[in-house]
Amino acid sequence: MDIKNKALEKINLLHSTLESVGKYNLSGISEKNYNYEFTVSSLSGKDKLKVLVYFGKKGLRTVFQGNNTTQLYKEINSLLTEEPFLDFAENELTEPDEYIGTDETGKGDFFGPLVVAAVYVNKNSQSILREMGVRDSKALSDSRILQLAGKIRDHFPDNFEIVFISPLKYNELYDKFGNLNKLLNWAHSKAVGNLLKRKRCSVIITDKFSKSALDISNLRKNAHIEFHTIPKAEKYTAVAAASILAREQMVDWFKKMETDGIALPKGSSNNIEGKANEIIARYGKEKLKEVAKLHFKTTKKLNA
Repeated sequence: MDIKNKALEKINLLHSTLESVGKYNLSGISEKNYNYEFTVSSLSGKDKLKVLVYFGKKGLRTVFQGNNTTQLYKEINSLLTEEPFLDFAENELTEPDEYIGTDETGKGDFFGPLVVAAVYVNKNSQSILREMGVRDSKALSDSRILQLAGKIRDHFPDNFEIVFISPLKYNELYDKFGNLNKLLNWAHSKAVGNLLKRKRCSVIITDKFSKSALDISNLRKNAHIEFHTIPKAEKYTAVAAASILAREQMVDWFKKMETDGIALPKGSSNNIEGKANEIIARYGKEKLKEVAKLHFKTTKKLNA
């Protein structure tokens, strides 16, 4: 295979890796004189960068063009190189000696479950998890997620709780709560409460999803516990581990659906509506309740 074809193979791999994450807008791949490239932007359109693969006498070279101080750049760097982006301007994080961290995945996906995970850590397990390469799941490919989740389960089988809410159950709960944040509060509280039955600690850190405190924080038996909701809390080891375990469940669900003959897109991109209409036409509208979160605005646009 010549160097140009190798470059095309590489750029296709990078493009499909980001596409599988389902949280970015991607342009098509274009060919230039000495490279292949495509553009990546956040769903909000606020930040964007180019991914380029150069081919020449010196071999292949992958380059990211964009502002390297943005969150998008850091995520893309980590996803495509499997290496953390080292930002020496950030202060070193001080974590509690032991605590429980929680995170969720799936709340922004039209298709698929909502999954919340809680992970207990102490000083020793924090060190082991960091050495494994545990970090925010959004900066990891699906294959790396599965690898790390397996290691977390093997090393710490009693240190986590997962609340898996299938789309069918999600739709029932959403009708009951009438609000996504209330549903999330219930799920995070359930995961923490279950884990506290086995692991005593005095600090809980949750990736912030609303202004409200977790319901479980108001219980008298938890009066001695400090509950913290922190934006971008995945910088904490336990929260990062929780995000990995939660996303593992999501990845497995999408793979099972594909095995069953229903390949579904992630996120809430433009092709969601077309796939939903395809499912209705093929299986009937009731089937949609089993694979999608029906409170999304997309549902109102679908064929009857």
